[in-house]
Amino acid sequence: MELVILAAGIGSRFGGLKQIEPMDDYGNFIIDYSIYDAIEAGFDCVTFIIKKELFTEFRNTIGKRIETKIKTKYAFQELTDLPQGFTCPSNRIKPWGTAHAIYSAKDVIEDNFVIINADDYYGKDSFKVAAKYLSSLKETDNGKYANVVYSVDKTLTENGSVKRGVCFGKNGMLENMIESSIQKVDGKIIATPVDTSIKPFEIDESQPVSMNMFVFTKEVLNHLQDKFSTFINSNKDKLDTIEFLIPTVVSELIQEGKASVQLMPTTAKWYGVTYHDDKETVVKALNELVLNNEYKVGLWK
Repeated sequence: MELVILAAGIGSRFGGLKQIEPMDDYGNFIIDYSIYDAIEAGFDCVTFIIKKELFTEFRNTIGKRIETKIKTKYAFQELTDLPQGFTCPSNRIKPWGTAHAIYSAKDVIEDNFVIINADDYYGKDSFKVAAKYLSSLKETDNGKYANVVYSVDKTLTENGSVKRGVCFGKNGMLENMIESSIQKVDGKIIATPVDTSIKPFEIDESQPVSMNMFVFTKEVLNHLQDKFSTFINSNKDKLDTIEFLIPTVVSELIQEGKASVQLMPTTAKWYGVTYHDDKETVVKALNELVLNNEYKVGLWK
């Protein structure tokens, strides 16, 4: 089973790997805990999607300590990796987005796979849920995707808003996802959609949200290639900033009848360092998990 980790945004968000602060006394990052949980759940291959210029630093910092534990591959998300006939605007700086990141790994990904963000702690149960679904897929199950979803109250921080995909479904199947900025305000949880044509709305604590943990069958790579060309053609006046995002692609494929997405709830709690003040909470939570024997002391030691 293959785990694909979206890590190309690390440099832009944190100013380089050296500024990713370790989450324990042994120099481990959140990404180490995710890989540890994935191995425990039965994953036997990990693909990192990173910026090419960060390869040496990334491998020396993270890659080398897990290469002996699991098959490890690398794919590079580059601004110039575009469909034939297209060129990157000279003023484009930021990566093309999460859907493009997966598109960038089209020649590296070997089988059906699960994606996660590099800087989110997903929890052990989420990997078990994803692994169970992934291992149940048959060769004929093209387009039968899944999204591991959390109740929104388990994904919030006290230090500001977080970006989540608010999931709406029926009979356990995703019908629509609204990418939103979510924050607790005066005791209410308010979702403010990225699409400004949609008004902010209130959600309750049990509302399922996506943390970008999707299970995909491999043919999604063909869809991404087709849709990226359409995306570029449709946004020629905004190519310096607009992003090609996986929740948008998934929603489109559902509407077109080309995919179905099963919502897979997890009991896990999210942790992440969205804001600097979040670090203390994450370190404390991971220390408690070690004390409760959820993880080995030192993790890879």
